Amino acid sequence: MNKTEMVSSENALPGGHTPVLAMPFFHRVTGDRLDRPFPSSETIYLAMGCFWGAEKLFWNTDGVLQTAVGYMGGLTPNPTYREVYTGCTGHAETVRVTYDPTQVSTEAILTIFLENHDPTQGMRQGNDVGTQYRSEIWCTTTEQFMTATTVKGSYQANLLNAGYGAITTAISMANGVEFYLAEAEHQQYLEDNPFGYCPVHATGVCLAGS
Repeated sequence: MNKTEMVSSENALPGGHTPVLAMPFFHRVTGDRLDRPFPSSETIYLAMGCFWGAEKLFWNTDGVLQTAVGYMGGLTPNPTYREVYTGCTGHAETVRVTYDPTQVSTEAILTIFLENHDPTQGMRQGNDVGTQYRSEIWCTTTEQFMTATTVKGSYQANLLNAGYGAITTAISMANGVEFYLAEAEHQQYLEDNPFGYCPVHATGVCLAGS
């Protein structure tokens, strides 16, 4: 199949019956359980290519309470990394970002997201080709959705002025969209593997006011 085209429900892999990450699992940087609740926090899901380097960007951000990597936006239940890599599950490599909105704004989170990958590339980031590397935002509040739409519009103007094309980032609500935690070896990967693969596909274009 063409890895740059979304798989159909007829051709999607069947998946598994159990999660690939057993709980409890403790964040390698913060020490918190990945299933720990954070009162008065907000969560947003961000896909921007390979999730290893993307997750590190956010765990190093002041006001971010927790991060985790997983698979989102696909058809296959409880997918494995190997299955997602085939392009036959429809999932994107995704970072779950939980943050304190009194310490860091949604706009600041999305600025990091936009400025640290190329959101015009469609189903790829650089040499990483496939639907799992697409750019996508899943929001958990209407305020996040409105902010994401506004920020995307502002960044589009800046990208056009810099010679880039249209932003392909999809924005939608996370309601009913399952986030499947990735395997243990992928959680906080660059903490365990500081010299691991970590491509940077930033355009160098800044968001106005950032």
